[in-house]
Order: sequence, then C-alpha cells, then structure tokens
Amino acid sequence: MYDIAIIGGGVNGCGIARDAAGRGLKVVLAEKGDLASGTSSASTKLVHGGLRYLEHYEFRMVREALKEREVLLSMAPHIIWPLRFVLPHHSALRPAWLIRIGLFLYDHLGGRKILPASRQINLTGAAAGGPLRSEFTRAFEYSDCWVDDARLVVLNAIDAKARGADIKTRTQVISARRTNDYWSVDLEYKPTGQRQTVEARTLINAAGPWVDDVLTRRVGQNGKHRIRLVKGSHIVVPKLFSHDRAYIFQNADRRIVFAIPYETDFTLIGTTDVDYTGDPGAVAITAEEVRYLCASASKYFKSPARPDQVVWTYSGVRPLLDEGGGTAQEATRDYVLELDTANGQVPLLNIFGGKITTYRRLAEEAIAKLSGSLSTGTAWTAGVTLPGGDFPVDGYENLVRELAVSCPALDAPTARRLVRNYGTRARAVVGDAKKADDLGQDFGAGLSEREVRYLIANEWAVTADDILWRRTKLGLRFDSEAKRRLDAWLSKNAAAVA
Repeated sequence: MYDIAIIGGGVNGCGIARDAAGRGLKVVLAEKGDLASGTSSASTKLVHGGLRYLEHYEFRMVREALKEREVLLSMAPHIIWPLRFVLPHHSALRPAWLIRIGLFLYDHLGGRKILPASRQINLTGAAAGGPLRSEFTRAFEYSDCWVDDARLVVLNAIDAKARGADIKTRTQVISARRTNDYWSVDLEYKPTGQRQTVEARTLINAAGPWVDDVLTRRVGQNGKHRIRLVKGSHIVVPKLFSHDRAYIFQNADRRIVFAIPYETDFTLIGTTDVDYTGDPGAVAITAEEVRYLCASASKYFKSPARPDQVVWTYSGVRPLLDEGGGTAQEATRDYVLELDTANGQVPLLNIFGGKITTYRRLAEEAIAKLSGSLSTGTAWTAGVTLPGGDFPVDGYENLVRELAVSCPALDAPTARRLVRNYGTRARAVVGDAKKADDLGQDFGAGLSEREVRYLIANEWAVTADDILWRRTKLGLRFDSEAKRRLDAWLSKNAAAVA
C-alpha cells in the first residue's frame, strides 16, 4: 500500500514525489511517456519572477517566484546559473518611469541576496548594444536565472527514487477507483502492455495539460475548474550575438520575447502565447509563429532573424487556470491545488497551472494539503541540493578541471558539458575511463557509449530522443547518420543495460 500515487512525471509530479519521499512517505509515480516529455521540457528555460506579470498585479506569484530563484540556484548550480537580461528602451511602448518602478519592485519583492540588482545602461559602446539597431541607445538590465528544465525534472526523480519513491516511466494510468479506504489504480506499461494494480491512500493528479483528461476519462469525475491550454513556441537559430547577456524585447502587442544564449553556439528566441484546443501531445509550432518570433527579434537586432535560419523549434502547452476572458498572455501562471475529499472519501488532489520556478513551493503546499489524511512531517527541501549540485555556485570551473585531469581523453567542450549536465555526478558518468577506448563507442558531438549507458541505467533514458533532447541537448549537433548509429546501438543494447 502506497501513501501517495502521483499521475504525471513533469516538474510538479517529480517535485512532489521527491518532497513526499523525503518525509518518509511511500510514493509511486506513473508517467505515460518519458520524464519531462510534455510541458516541462518546453519552457523558455528560465527560473524567474516574471517581470511582465507585475503589470497584471500578480504580486503574490511574482514574490514567491523571486524568493525561489536563489533557493533553486543553491540547490542545483550545475543546471541553474545567473543570467543578466537587457531590456532595450522603446519610447513608443512602456515608458521609462514604468520600467524603473517595475524593476525596483523586482529587486525588492523577493529578498534578493546573491543576484545583482537592476541598473540602467548606456548601449552606446557597450557589448550589449553591439548587436542592436542604432536607435536603441538606452536599456535596463536585471537578473534572473537560466535552467535546464528537463534535467531539473530528472534530478527530482532521481532524488525521489533515492529516497524510496517508485518511479514508473512509460506507464499509463488506465483507471483509478475509490474504495472506502484507498485508491485502486490500474497501470499499463506501454512497451509491453503489461498491467498491474497499485493501491494508495491518496491520489495526486499532476498530469499538466492532461489534468482534465485524467479527471474525466481515468477517474470518472468532472473537475470544478477547467484549464485553459496556452501554446508557447520557441525557435533556435545560430547565435546572433557573442556576449553572455540575454535580451527581453517589448512588442507593440504588449507581449515580450526573449533572445537568450543557448548551448554555446545558438540563440533561443521565444515565446508565443496562443490559445490551444488540440491534443497536447501533438503540439507543434506554426509557420505564423516562426514569422512572429523572427519579426519580433528583427525589430531590435541589426542582423535580422530569418525563418530559413531556424535549426530547431519546440512547442509546449501550458495548463493554466481558466478564469474566463482576457488574452492568452493575460491568463494567470499561478497554480491552484484542489483537494477533493467529498463525503469523507479518500483524497484526490488536482494540480492546475504552475511555473517551473515555483515547483518546489507547489510541492510543499501539495503535501500540506494532505496533512489531514497522512502524517506528512515537516518541509525539508529548501537548501537541500539536487543530485550533482553539491558544489558551490562558483565551483563549476574547478569541477571541469578535475574531470579533465581524471579523464585526459575528454576534450574541453565535452568536460564542460558533462559538468553542466551532471555536476559532481559527472565523475560517475566517466568512471575510471582514462583513454578514448575506455569511453566506448563515440556517437559524435562528445556523446560516448559510457554516457549513454549511464543515462539508461540511472536516468530512465530509453530512446534517442530521451538522450539527445531531454537528458542532453546534443540533438542540435547530431546529423541523421549520427542519430542512426545511436538508434542502432540502443536497439541492440538498451534492454541489457537497463
């Protein structure tokens, strides 16, 4: 008998599983695909307060998110790091006085301690001004953080498993039924069709954009709240600037678009906000969205971003609480936790909305909601590092040097990538390898057989997409022949490694 059964292996589900398992609760999590294969790997890759949400008076949400930036930074400095954002002033859009007020609030709402404060900068002669069109001479600069979103999910799952949680990927919930004392949950392991039934004292629906589908088709209930599906799309192009700042651009439609340094050689541009009514699993960018993002960036950059430059796109569906009316970008990004214990029945907790930045706080509140039914103990996750994050925020270069010395076969870019991906666990990825032969087959772009074996054995990786896009971002550097070699190796070896 489990204490908690969780549906959904995104950031909320895995965050709750980690928190609950760390309190001594017995947890099972079922994810119908790969971890982070939905919305949680399709974000703008930011741990941020959400500067633009101040305009919508979302002060509580922004304050909570701002406080979480530095909490998360200290928990996972290998996959989260500080990033400065440049906001060029556009006199025809938001006035300078309004931006200054917003940045003052942004600096002070969340108790900032590590990240530097905002400031006004003169773009003339500054590195940040170099790529911009000449009419932009003044800008504002502030701090937020970058995050590898999919790895954040996986690290929470790894830690949850280490603390006793049962993490079941590629396992779909077929149905869930209440009895007087527990939930009976039917699961199907999709690769083989094998079924099993588990029992749990509580059920948490953290299925993201499928939350209503779970309620109506799997649990057989109608939700009191409906979600609003909003599609966000991003494009990746060869890098448009060489410095380490990111840009936040204002548009005449009141939306903002980010242009962010991405994987050393690229620039990430996003996001769109478009209402969506289709299958969340079939979401994809449209040609119109590509043109919109290129046009938005090109209004600011000297060298325009063109659709024919795009090397990769991704889209995700945000499951936002539907409050009725308003545009997609005005819909709240805040979360709502709905506890259903109708007629004294065993609890069902539904998760609506949420942001990557506040996933840890959401997990704490989710467990608190269940305190009437379970012995939940005390909150513990703040300040406790995620796997691989047990080094100082400024200790990245030391780890890179250590790894390069321990395995001379690694070139410098690969050593850096491994530390960014795995932190101190990069040592376990490389193991006792000293020369190239020790690393096994070279699939290209620094991906070795030894790393692939590690991902299969320790991180639930099964397919090439799991490895190339969610565990790493090496898909940006793999051609079709390299992917064919990886697919062939996985078909022959993956089952034996797992």
